[in-house]
Amino acid sequence: MEYTIYGEEMQYVEIQLSPSESVIAEAGGFMMMENGINMKTILGDGSDAGGFMDKVFSAGKRWLTGESLFMTLFQNQHSLARKISFASPYPGKILPINLNEIGGKFICQKDAFLCANQGVKIGVEFSRKLGRGLFGGEGFIMQKLEGSGFAFIHAGGTMAKVELQSGEMIKVDTGCIVGFTQSVDYDIQFVGGIRNTIFGGEGLFFATLKGPGTAYIQSLPFSRLAGRIWAAAPQAGGKRKGEGSILGGLGDLLDGDNR
Repeated sequence: MEYTIYGEEMQYVEIQLSPSESVIAEAGGFMMMENGINMKTILGDGSDAGGFMDKVFSAGKRWLTGESLFMTLFQNQHSLARKISFASPYPGKILPINLNEIGGKFICQKDAFLCANQGVKIGVEFSRKLGRGLFGGEGFIMQKLEGSGFAFIHAGGTMAKVELQSGEMIKVDTGCIVGFTQSVDYDIQFVGGIRNTIFGGEGLFFATLKGPGTAYIQSLPFSRLAGRIWAAAPQAGGKRKGEGSILGGLGDLLDGDNR
């Protein structure tokens, strides 16, 4: 698959499709395409194998992750190569994953997937450890991308690529994990300490990622971005959070919002 990623903060990926070649995508990621590409809604995880009941079962697993039962298939029906583009949902980076180079499987958070070759299966990865399910932020379930070819995922803010050696471990905010190769061991660890727990403001748990393998970490999870936007948005009566108090008025005066 030939592709080009454009932009810095708000990226999009342009993919060149050969005649009869297809890509699958989640709803909402499509940006633009050249004439000759046909769009079709399909049931299930996007794989082109199995019968109707297999597709129903895969759609049910997608529903467990909070995703739609359906995906969108884009196929080039022109006699020449055609281009199609998919855009980032919010500021961040698009990461191409070559599944052929990492053993045919990649695990990622459930809202990271953008698009992939048709034939890449977008399934669910159930945690076998109770701690992940209760406290992992992403629950018992993460997405897994299986098959051959390219898949494209999205990370919020700036993305860090961490190469973990065998036995090497890092601690990560649970929401900052984008994804990791299948050889990485993922678990949850209690922050510890009364003051850390009550007053730390960083949550009660870390995610631990232990090598060998590759992990991708994002600086701006969507949940964090949404929380900041919500805090700054006007509340009932047209006031923002903090307005109506001495500190709120002082803040408005200092930032030029006092009118």
